[in-house]
Amino acid sequence: MTTFETPSLVIRGFKIFKDKLNIDEQNKLISDLREIAKDAPLSSPLVPGGNKMSVKMTSAGKYGWFSDGEGYRYIDCQPNGNNWPQIPGSILNIWKKFVSIERIPDCCLINYYSESAKMGLHQDNDEADFNWPVLSISLGDDALFRIGNNKKGGKTDSFWLNSGDIVLMGGDARLKHHGVDRIRFGTSRLLKNGGRINLTLRVVD
Repeated sequence: MTTFETPSLVIRGFKIFKDKLNIDEQNKLISDLREIAKDAPLSSPLVPGGNKMSVKMTSAGKYGWFSDGEGYRYIDCQPNGNNWPQIPGSILNIWKKFVSIERIPDCCLINYYSESAKMGLHQDNDEADFNWPVLSISLGDDALFRIGNNKKGGKTDSFWLNSGDIVLMGGDARLKHHGVDRIRFGTSRLLKNGGRINLTLRVVD
């Protein structure tokens, strides 16, 4: 596993790469994501307790991340029985540039944040091997990203993520709690109706 880029800054082990995707690269990703959403439409998952997330989600790859009243997990096909779409080359190329040219991710989780959407502090801990990092790609409106600790509670740090930024969560950062407090709606023209798309690439097996 190799990181071929030098991060713009490092906060609590999170490597933040600012402004790494130009507008043409971002538009290509959006075009590819629209094709994914045709085969695997975005939806707001249920969480244990019966409430719906404010974020809309879908996935591509060998697995999709899934949530319902029974809990959080990866599933190898869509709830309707169809396979998940393949992860496009435009996304895999970013993984290869920042993580590995030998091991490709098993899942690309796609989150869409509307103006009022947010994501509470959580860990990405449904994977079998935490030695592989989670790679995050930001597209669209700015998001206030917050980083906590391995255990719940304690001091946190927050910073703004902009369209084209990439974050690598590996090593000491792999199991730190993190989330999105709010969206600065209208700060990007990438998406016609506004909002933010976040892609996270994960090795599941």
